[in-house]
Amino acid sequence: MVELHAELRIRILLIFVLLLFSGSIILFGQNRTYTTNRIIDTPPTIDGIIDEEVWDEVPWSGDFTQREPYEGEPPSQKTNFKVIYDNNNLYVAIRAFDTEPDEIERRLTRRDSFEGDWVGIGIDSYNDKLTGFTFAVNAAGVKGDAIITNDGDFDITWDPVWYVKVSIDDHGWIAEMKIPYNQLRFAKMDYHVWGFEVLRQLFRKEELSLWQMIPVDAAGWVSRWGTLEGINNISPKKEIEIIPYGMIKYESFEKEDGNPFATGSKFGYNAGVDGKVAITNDLTLNFTANPDFGQVEADPSEVNLSAFESFFEEKRPFFVEGSSIYNYPLTAGDGPFSSDNLFYSRRIGRQPHYEPELLDEEYSDSPEFTTILGAVKLSGKTENGWSIGVLESLTREEKITIDFNGEQRKEITEPTTNYFNTRIQKDFNNGNTQVGGMITATNRFINDSTLEFLPTSAYTSGLDFTKFWDEKSYYLATRAIVSVVNGSTEAITEIQESPQHYFQRSDSKHLKVDTTLTSLSGHGGTVEGGKIGGGHWSFGGWTTWRSPGLELNDMGYLRISDFINQIAWAGYRIWEPIGIFRSVNFNAAAWSGWDFAGLHLYNGGNINVNTQFTNYWRFGTGINREGFDINRHELRGGPALRAPGSWNSWFNIGTDDRKKIKLSLMASGNWGDDHYRKSSYFSFEIEYRPLDFIQLSVEPSYSMSNNYMIYVETIEFENGDTYLVSSIDKEFVSMDIRINVGITPDLSIQFWGQPFLFSGDYSGFKKVVNPMATNIKDQYHTYTADEISINKEDDMYTVNDGTESFKFENPDFSFYEFRSNLVVRWEYIPGSTAYLVWSQGRTGDHPDGKFSLGDNIDRLSSLTAHNVFLLKLSYRFSF
Repeated sequence: MVELHAELRIRILLIFVLLLFSGSIILFGQNRTYTTNRIIDTPPTIDGIIDEEVWDEVPWSGDFTQREPYEGEPPSQKTNFKVIYDNNNLYVAIRAFDTEPDEIERRLTRRDSFEGDWVGIGIDSYNDKLTGFTFAVNAAGVKGDAIITNDGDFDITWDPVWYVKVSIDDHGWIAEMKIPYNQLRFAKMDYHVWGFEVLRQLFRKEELSLWQMIPVDAAGWVSRWGTLEGINNISPKKEIEIIPYGMIKYESFEKEDGNPFATGSKFGYNAGVDGKVAITNDLTLNFTANPDFGQVEADPSEVNLSAFESFFEEKRPFFVEGSSIYNYPLTAGDGPFSSDNLFYSRRIGRQPHYEPELLDEEYSDSPEFTTILGAVKLSGKTENGWSIGVLESLTREEKITIDFNGEQRKEITEPTTNYFNTRIQKDFNNGNTQVGGMITATNRFINDSTLEFLPTSAYTSGLDFTKFWDEKSYYLATRAIVSVVNGSTEAITEIQESPQHYFQRSDSKHLKVDTTLTSLSGHGGTVEGGKIGGGHWSFGGWTTWRSPGLELNDMGYLRISDFINQIAWAGYRIWEPIGIFRSVNFNAAAWSGWDFAGLHLYNGGNINVNTQFTNYWRFGTGINREGFDINRHELRGGPALRAPGSWNSWFNIGTDDRKKIKLSLMASGNWGDDHYRKSSYFSFEIEYRPLDFIQLSVEPSYSMSNNYMIYVETIEFENGDTYLVSSIDKEFVSMDIRINVGITPDLSIQFWGQPFLFSGDYSGFKKVVNPMATNIKDQYHTYTADEISINKEDDMYTVNDGTESFKFENPDFSFYEFRSNLVVRWEYIPGSTAYLVWSQGRTGDHPDGKFSLGDNIDRLSSLTAHNVFLLKLSYRFSF
């Protein structure tokens, strides 16, 4: 009897171990499969009510697993789904059970906001374990969709045409979807096996649950989806989509006496066409002719006192949608070099390069941006793993009209320009090895001598290689690029002397301006690697470089050249609740840089922590240390300056973003060694959602800084240049105001407005005498009261220090601006949209550099607004 009980206990223990082991396999390893059926009869009506008999053709599937916050635990609420199909569409029904249906969060927002309770599906119709098409909807019926590439890179700019309705009942809520095959990409075959995933976000608990569980520390995403089987004998659909548009516009602005171009108002109209053609089952051609982007939100205001060009986010739909294939960054991370890229789409349709100087009695009318005559994009992924992206664009020659006492003439300000970009990438070994490259070409058709300062052609090319192993937990990647720019000696000399290069620096032994060159070439690249999955720890590092001759700014973006940068980083992540913390991230990094002559330019380090508490509040803080900085650009081609080290610290805190009122605060401060710099920044945001369809937010920010040194002017003398610098007190106040109203999932109103007030007060003028001195005070000679004076009548300074005498204009100034956009967007049928837009701008400046909030507001308010009213209508024809 004892032996029988012992044997029984052993069997029970073995069964328990097997169940535990099988459960862990289900949780972390076993691939789940859903088998669907073809429907022969009438397809379901997409109304959010799954009461048709056709849905009985397949069983429900469920048994979701919680991924966040408690990995591997059962979800708080049950979720089931069904999938059926016919010759043209895939149909999905998702039943999101909820024991508290009154608590379902239904937020009416713009598309792709993913707010409130939502459900979604992922389809890997290529079945390459790398590429996914995702379709999601929230409980208010607002769509969200995205393309996933490289097993985890999300692109939410993709807006396919598909259909979905939702409903709420006593058991929870339902989403019913119809996804046309012409929005997917798949090969022609008899039997299809697709990657498949279903997700659910429970808003009130910030809980994410999955049908196919994917561990939080997993490096991949699409490669870990489940499987959809049973789809047989369907054919790929080649979509043809033509979307013509028409637009009328009215502008009102300040009338200027004597200026024939500033009459106070202007009426305009425009028309064009967008389109999409499926060339093959895998490749799609998108095109646009004479596009208009009047509905796009304006760039935020700024005052840039540096030598570098500002980098602005792309917002134009044609260039945003599907842009991931053309993205070729040179460096990862979020540092000063992370914007460097072979392709910067804002170059296409940019502001004209040339602006002629006008006489006192001349007036001009110049286009704000270059006109895009047309653009095409060919993109997709072939069955054998080739990802392809080709972009071709042509911009028009632009002219400025100049009026002098009634006589008008035209001058060319931008030549006709062709932009070409090709990106290819090949996947091997289920995406664990990737090889690719990019080529860009910019060709300008210059037929006017005033534009010979521009390159006639610019070419770049890049090669990249990435290798993953251990389920993509570790990786090694390399990227190498080259550039060649051709043009007149004037054009190539200007590039050599531009802020990105400054070959003319007198203290640089390895750089020299060659005024005879008609071409310039360079290279750059990055080697990086690390651990990005498979546990709480992650770490890595990279070395990145840009040779002195590298030039990308005809079609790409390059901040500076002539450097080698090294960085190492590590992070530790706790993703399951522990104590008062819901999740915690710790990060640290260290970096250092050199130029190509071996000069050590800078070093620094950073530590930071970010956490979410169990009450859903968030907090983050960090501290940076910059050891020193050899600034090669501040003197605009003069010698490099040695800046002391500095400390920078910051923190942010945010309340529970599930609540109707959400508050967030951010503050940062910078303290330079030897008191050479001090700055503070504060930002506070209040977000209020009085109803599910209204969102209001106000975000004021304030910054003040004092710098011991800022560049003012270069004074040229026969025996050498004098670099005039000064101290500066800077202050600015801005406030972002947003109002979002979602009337229906397809009809919304959005308002954005931003007043911006800035003042810069220059003082303590000095000249550079010993730029590399360790003691910052030894680098300059500060002019005494006997050596410098100002004439209040003409606002000019006079300097006479006994060795040299010169005059310069008082650089003090205040700048004030208001920008706003009000956009009513109505997608009256899928793919067809109407826009009603009101944009307003006010911009002014004043020679007083003392910051006064009241004075700057009064000055801004007194300006005449420039108003633009626009109505744009498009209609989608599908074949």
